[in-house]
Amino acid sequence: MTNPKSYTELLPHLFRQEYAKMTAVLCRHFGLAHIEIAEDIASDTFLKASEYWAVHGVPDNPTAWLYTVAANKLKDYFKHRSIFDSRIKGAVTAQAMEIEKILEFDDQIIADSQLAMIFAVCHPTNSTAAQIALALQILCGFSVEEIAKAFLTNRETIKKRLQRARTNLRNNHFQMQDLTANDIQARLDTVLKTLYLLFNEGYFSTTHNQLIRKELCSEAARLTLVLAENPLTNTPQVNALLALICLQSSRLDARTGTNGEAILFDKQDKSLWDQALIDRGNYYLIHACNAEEVSKYHLEAAIAYWHTTSTDTNKWKHILQLYNRLILIEYSPVTALNRAFAYAKVYGSEKAIEEVKKLNLPENNYYHALLGYLYAQIDMPISIQHYAKAIDLTKSNIEKETLRQEIDRLLQTAENKGTAS
Repeated sequence: MTNPKSYTELLPHLFRQEYAKMTAVLCRHFGLAHIEIAEDIASDTFLKASEYWAVHGVPDNPTAWLYTVAANKLKDYFKHRSIFDSRIKGAVTAQAMEIEKILEFDDQIIADSQLAMIFAVCHPTNSTAAQIALALQILCGFSVEEIAKAFLTNRETIKKRLQRARTNLRNNHFQMQDLTANDIQARLDTVLKTLYLLFNEGYFSTTHNQLIRKELCSEAARLTLVLAENPLTNTPQVNALLALICLQSSRLDARTGTNGEAILFDKQDKSLWDQALIDRGNYYLIHACNAEEVSKYHLEAAIAYWHTTSTDTNKWKHILQLYNRLILIEYSPVTALNRAFAYAKVYGSEKAIEEVKKLNLPENNYYHALLGYLYAQIDMPISIQHYAKAIDLTKSNIEKETLRQEIDRLLQTAENKGTAS
């Protein structure tokens, strides 16, 4: 056992990492109709951990401990509850002696359960948006607020969408079962969108006071790798998404400083980039390009390739061309602003400012942050005005601090010039 005090740091991390996995393992056997039971058992398991570890310390293998406790709680539930429908009674009779095996701490069992659950939740009885929202909540542990951020909408809309989605699945006798190859192919696009959003929230968190959430990036990478290793799902799009995840993840350690502050691309210490991940990303990108299909994941992975691999002085022209294609496939404000940044690298800040203003996103903090960056060498007061507006609009304390540092840098530069003159 480790120091009892250390559980306060470890338990929140484990809750985020294991709660959704544990729920998926349970639901794989007992169906979404009883997801509340699975969620209650998982919650009770972590409550037990908080009480026990506070007194006795963290066990040597905390994750295995959690799954053992969950198995015991599942057995207790079956033992003491008497109101079950006949289907669940049959399942209990047949499987009660194998609960330890069901909840065995095994990475492959967990990964298989999560993917089975994602494909099952991505059922055509719901809209694509509802499928993704439900998968993010159940399988990825996203809060309603995080899902709302991912969809650029409000909490109430997402809450209603999730409630309708769960009701629809129950009314359609939802159960986790083996899917046909046609089912898997029909639902793969939605699954990939879910994993893409999971990675994005980890790579650039919008709801926490930390810029990067590595555990979400790792989960997205792990689940996408499982897809790439399965013959039924080893498609060009899957390989392209995995390439994107690897290439972007290679820079995670360089994107923040010692105090968690954001470090912009141009100022990153390239010695901190993970060359092994870059190589893996390039490997999967090559495998993604063995067909004529070009998806958004192909284009974003190619952009990440130019960022992390190429030393070509003309790389920004290639990046801009890729953004031009990407924005036609799937427009979003973020893509448009990223394209404008690449445009500035090719044609200069003044022309880029014209491009950015055409977007007309006055309530978008990234819009004002980019204008602040572009005006920095042209008109310092206007630059500071946009940076200040971006500070007002963002909810991230880390982003606020990064933007304040840019304002301080501009003021210091102006002061130095005044002193020199």
